[in-house]
Formats: sequence, C-alpha cells, structure tokens
Amino acid sequence: MDQERRGQWLRGVLDLCVLALLARRESYGYELAQSLNAAGVGPIQGGTLYPVLLRLQRTGLVSAQWREGTSGPARKYYRITVAGDETLRRTTADWAAFSDGVGAILREGSTR
Repeated sequence: MDQERRGQWLRGVLDLCVLALLARRESYGYELAQSLNAAGVGPIQGGTLYPVLLRLQRTGLVSAQWREGTSGPARKYYRITVAGDETLRRTTADWAAFSDGVGAILREGSTR
C-alpha cells in the first residue's frame, strides 16, 4: 500500500480506531500500536499515536493513569470515558454511512 495514501486515510480515522480499541479494554500506547498493526492498519509510530492519545485525553474522551510495570518501567494506561463512548457510538454511525457511500462510488467506478 502506498504509505503516503495510508497516512492520509489514517489521519481521518486514527482517533476513531483508538477509541474503539479502548472501548474493548484499557491499554497503554505500545499495546495500542500493536493492536492497530495486527488489525491491518499498519505500523503506527509513537510520534503519531501519542499526540492522538493526548488530544483524546485533553478533550475528555479518554482518561489516563500511570501504573507500575510488572517487568519494567511504569506505563500510562488509557481508558475510554463516558463521553468517549458516546462519541464512539455517534462517530461509528457517521463512519459507516460515509464508508458505504465511498464504497458505492468505488464499486460503480470499477465496473467500467
């Protein structure tokens, strides 16, 4: 996949993906990056992910808490808030409608 194109698409949906992962369970940055990569989104660098987490925290969509690590340094765990959960539900519906529309256009264009 073209990395520049992937980056453009990712900027539009990374917040939503992070909220969806945190709705499953609380997590820390590296674990979130691994989950995103495993889901096929591709590798996410800390310089991309941590500003997203900070923005979500500042807007009240996630909360964070430092915890001592079992084998290593402390980690900052993120958890979705009630406001984040509401935003996730609303935005997921918006994304579904948007992606359905884009999919329909692309399918129509590929039949020519």
